[in-house]
Amino acid sequence: MFLGAHWRGKLWPYLIPRPRRLIYVFNTFHPKILALTTQMPRMLGWPKAEMVLISEFQKRMLQLDGVVHPSPIDIDRFSPAPQRPDRPFTVGRLSRDSPAKHHPDDTQVYEALLADDVAVRIQGGTVLKDRLAAWSQVVLLPEGQFPAEEFLPTLDVFYYRTGTHVETFGRVVLEAMACGLPVVCHRHGGYADHIRQGENGFLFETPQEAIEILATLKADPALRATVGHNARQTAERLFSSVALRERMNFYRS
Repeated sequence: MFLGAHWRGKLWPYLIPRPRRLIYVFNTFHPKILALTTQMPRMLGWPKAEMVLISEFQKRMLQLDGVVHPSPIDIDRFSPAPQRPDRPFTVGRLSRDSPAKHHPDDTQVYEALLADDVAVRIQGGTVLKDRLAAWSQVVLLPEGQFPAEEFLPTLDVFYYRTGTHVETFGRVVLEAMACGLPVVCHRHGGYADHIRQGENGFLFETPQEAIEILATLKADPALRATVGHNARQTAERLFSSVALRERMNFYRS
């Protein structure tokens, strides 16, 4: 077995024994990379690449044949925290601190929350400083200030939507679910494959839909607890030791 990506233009692939299998774990939408992985040089004589994709969403978008294996998460790092009635109801998110990770319509959602006395905490949100300058109570933290397993339990609800970047999987959403958080996410992303509306999370199309869902969750702690419990169970099923062993069987076959 060799593990890597950048072998084009090198001599060594022509000098080693022909591999029995060639497997690409493909986790982007990048067309150039897709062309490189699916078109082998004829002189090389390697077997046809087998594709492992990380979501049904990615598979549909690319119209590719392949096995779907969710990006692995060690859910033992994440644990649900009890609800904290002694603190303000808190909505937040975690991501890279990049404009591509934040949608312009998110400002409308955050402003509606802040006007309703909801605490907003965003790690990876310093790029929003100018947009939310009028709101002194919003907490904008730089990317990576706290590990995900420490930051996520400070929230009551996880809100997520990206800008120009489209999530092929969106592992942070599943990490939030592993923390027992209700997730409220835009429906365009790989994570949406695992969210059952109103049962283990919520999906929205418009900012107004998101605002209404968040208001409902603020008013109903029992609903938050039920949805968060179901979210944790979803993460446990996806990333249990049994599920991970079954996926490994693909590589052993």
